[in-house]
Amino acid sequence: MYVTLEPCSHHGRTPPCADALIAAGVERVVVALEDPDDRVSGQGIDRLRQAGIKVDIGEGADAAAEVLAPYLKHRRSGQPWVVLKLATTLDGRIAAPDGTSKWLTGPQARQDAHRLRAQSDAILVGAGTVRADDPELTVRHVAGREPLRVVLGRAPKGARVLPALELSGPLPEVLDELGQRGVLQVLVEGGARVAHDFHQQGLVDRYVLYLAPALFGGDDALGAFAGPGASTVGDVWRGRILDVQRVGQDLRVELAR
Repeated sequence: MYVTLEPCSHHGRTPPCADALIAAGVERVVVALEDPDDRVSGQGIDRLRQAGIKVDIGEGADAAAEVLAPYLKHRRSGQPWVVLKLATTLDGRIAAPDGTSKWLTGPQARQDAHRLRAQSDAILVGAGTVRADDPELTVRHVAGREPLRVVLGRAPKGARVLPALELSGPLPEVLDELGQRGVLQVLVEGGARVAHDFHQQGLVDRYVLYLAPALFGGDDALGAFAGPGASTVGDVWRGRILDVQRVGQDLRVELAR
């Protein structure tokens, strides 16, 4: 049996997976990753070995860690995996000087962004974005579950995002609260101040940028980040490009720290 994560040895939502493997008469189990959950953390592997099952650990670990990244971070830190989504023009702008921003990207990119919503447990925006755009923050262009809607600050009465979880305070504490609610992945969608604060505080685990083949062509349009950035080129944030895809007429770029 090949498994991405160590079989559990405790009763949770299901009986112990280790017991099921023993009962099935499996002779060898290849485990990509040990489970960092304190209730498991090597105990499942020990249980299999005590039953005479050969256990090998580590094959496919990198691939498994990528797939299970939100779960692993949540179990190790108590906080969710943070994905920052930005849709910009090629010159890095997200809205015109008059505040208009629909639609920078095409329908295929918007569909892909809704798929990202469906993969997340929560979606987060600032109260300023709610006042300016009145978003629903629902999954519409793909089939999938609806994420928990989270607003930093207070949403105005009658906003389409309601009912939503309204939180305030330091961002690490906001992430702690979401983690305690069982959120494994939170999608941060804006606005520019919220994006800046998450980025500047080093809280983003994955960046997903949708780049439209468009240029505002000036310095008066709204940038993707609102706030002070690197003051010298030596301080510029640099990450790793994990993937680049063409989505309709737009580009989807995925970055990691």
